[in-house]
Amino acid sequence: MSVEIKQIPLKRGPLRRFVKFGIDLYKGNPCHVPPLILDDVNTLMPSKNPAFDFCQAAAFMAYREGKPAGRIAAIINNAVNARTGQKEMRFGFVDFIDDNEVVDALFAAAADWGRTHGMTTMLGPMGFTDMDHEGMLVEGFDEMGTMATIYNHPYYPRQLERIGFRPEAEWLEFRMEVPAEVPEKMKRIAALVKAKYGLQCITFTSRKALKEEFGQPLFELINRAYDKLYGYSPLTQRQIDYYIGMYLGLIRLDTVCVIADKDRKIQGIGISIPSFSKALRKARGRLFPFGWIPLLKALTAKKGNDVVDLLLVAVAPEYQNKGVNALLFEQLIPVYNRYGYKWAESNPELASNANVQAQWQYFNHRQHRRRQAFRRDI
Repeated sequence: MSVEIKQIPLKRGPLRRFVKFGIDLYKGNPCHVPPLILDDVNTLMPSKNPAFDFCQAAAFMAYREGKPAGRIAAIINNAVNARTGQKEMRFGFVDFIDDNEVVDALFAAAADWGRTHGMTTMLGPMGFTDMDHEGMLVEGFDEMGTMATIYNHPYYPRQLERIGFRPEAEWLEFRMEVPAEVPEKMKRIAALVKAKYGLQCITFTSRKALKEEFGQPLFELINRAYDKLYGYSPLTQRQIDYYIGMYLGLIRLDTVCVIADKDRKIQGIGISIPSFSKALRKARGRLFPFGWIPLLKALTAKKGNDVVDLLLVAVAPEYQNKGVNALLFEQLIPVYNRYGYKWAESNPELASNANVQAQWQYFNHRQHRRRQAFRRDI
């Protein structure tokens, strides 16, 4: 039987099936970290995701002999296209069985949709904005992923290259050993930075206080710090409000460090969280009836989790490459040791960003995953 492609309405019920396919495909795989179904569904729903203020999207599923065999989301970020002058569509939320006909039909459907909207090139995997997952895994298939990354089978990049895609951007990921003490050189750099620039680390014991004083400035800082990064889509005010409500109520306050100047203006931020990878695997994408239990334990446990995820690091452009990151780790390393974290995951960093990667020289580390974005004309 030939492959059948169906466009999926961007509504809760159909999108649940769309998202669930991407989880079921990896059943039994010890390295796949499933997303929360609710989160991905909300990301793909125009009524929930404020990125639809400037984005268009469509979702497609492939069926082989009546059974789900693949999925893909086609996305046009009009804000990025206006910045770059490109007529570019993105693809994301992509999964498929290792079947040439399925892959051909799935990407043809997405490309056809893009052409009808005037697009000439296709790029991915990318999300609506940089707050979504991006980059296809091309190295490190035997390493457990994180909640912030995509896992995919090794045949994915081979299939993309077969149908004419070529790598364009590349991200690296690192795993660091948490030292028992702050490295001496890092202490010296932190002291110099404090003295020269008058910067200080601020920690919080109240989520409300963090939101009220630094919620808005935090995301404004992200816009400034990430503006020149590959494919960056500046966050709008509606998105900032959305992410303040979504994320700042969930983070662990003592693993967050805000760097501010003498006027308490934010100049840097480091947000780290206990690894949710094993908890998400136990939850299998569901919060209810019992999926919330391992997630809550991962967030609140004092011991028992030996991995911390470095979820986000951002430094104001005028302070980049001046040793400011040393202040973050001077503050956070003792906290990591208190909780028994032995390892830290960097999450994706652009391979071209040598300055960011240079910060890991102070730690025993290894580069253990690599991912790429692929492009082709349509």
